[in-house]
Amino acid sequence: MIRSLAFAALVALSALLALSRATELLDLHTLDLQFRVLRTWLPRPAPEVVIVGIDHESMERIPEPMALWHRHLGNFLSALVSARPAVVGVDIVLPDRSYESIAPNTDKLLIRGLLDARRSYPMVLGLTVDPAGTTRKVHPPFIGVAGPDSTGYALFPLDRDGVVRRFDEHLAEGGAPIPTLAGQMARRLGKSANAGYIDYSRGAPYEYIPLHRVLDWIERDDAQALEHAFRGKPVLLGMIDRFNDRRPVAAQLAAWEADASDMPGVLINAQALRNMLDTGFAQRIDQAWIALAAAVAASAWFISAGTVSIVLVACALALSLLALSTALLAQAIIVPVMPVVLPLVLGLGLRHAWDTAGRLAERRRLRASFGGYVSPSVMEEILAGHLQPELGGVEKFVCVLFSDIRGYTT
Repeated sequence: MIRSLAFAALVALSALLALSRATELLDLHTLDLQFRVLRTWLPRPAPEVVIVGIDHESMERIPEPMALWHRHLGNFLSALVSARPAVVGVDIVLPDRSYESIAPNTDKLLIRGLLDARRSYPMVLGLTVDPAGTTRKVHPPFIGVAGPDSTGYALFPLDRDGVVRRFDEHLAEGGAPIPTLAGQMARRLGKSANAGYIDYSRGAPYEYIPLHRVLDWIERDDAQALEHAFRGKPVLLGMIDRFNDRRPVAAQLAAWEADASDMPGVLINAQALRNMLDTGFAQRIDQAWIALAAAVAASAWFISAGTVSIVLVACALALSLLALSTALLAQAIIVPVMPVVLPLVLGLGLRHAWDTAGRLAERRRLRASFGGYVSPSVMEEILAGHLQPELGGVEKFVCVLFSDIRGYTT
């Protein structure tokens, strides 16, 4: 009866732990490991997204401060007309005001580039928010020239550990949807922008084309280089910098940074866009199924074995579950392992503890029953299970030889 109640309590506890997501942080770190394993051992192709990076050298070569890059950005957008990209995303926030008073005609140069882009290819301008959550202002003429549905927020939800793993456009107050940069780019290409986990295992690490190199092509009127780099491809322009616009991510995305723990935001947008242009985002199975699997895993309670065997069984089952979960992740299905492994280990461990406690109690009972009646060596045989010390006794045929030798004592 007590054993049945203990098992029922274990099943209930296992399901409750799964439903409460008590192991969420462990699940997230395991998911990161699985992404890295798949990227290393099962590389899979993904649609190409071209990154035009504003790196340190580009900022050094362009003499004006970034707020006055109107001419360069306008030239970049105009030059892409002949290259005919599939879609262009600008992952930098355009100036919030006019600088005509200090740099005459600069607004006109950028507006001309925006107009050329609007007439020739799909374009989305990035927006962001300040620490208070208010949208950072962009000079209204720039937004107006870009046209309707031409802006998107370069924002992602953060998990509990501050890492970007998910794409979801329900980011406004109260969970209302807002257009995102990657989502708008996908929609311009006829794809949906449903929520899900970004699959960091798909596609090779990103390389980038420095902005200053593209500006050199434009200055040399090298149409062939522009077409080769951008024709028919999604293009993202953004910061490639060690100190600006970076976020922790689940896996390495940049080919030029071997051990960085965070990545430029433009690469996160590119990976999200890759997913939407491919098979979509990875989806986590319903929590009810996880709770059911956890309850079933608690059935490990019925496995009774020695300590070494229990450890081997626990390791084998845990590794098998991890391998199965990784195989499902390759199919864009996320099945958390820890809510199932924890009840499995608890079931095995508690049953082993129960059996051990029972054996110790039995040894104490046997010592109390036979301690004053048998020699220590016989007692050890009884405790080792080599003898069957039934209290009712057993009938045996024995032969006793008695010898009385005079003058000899034992």
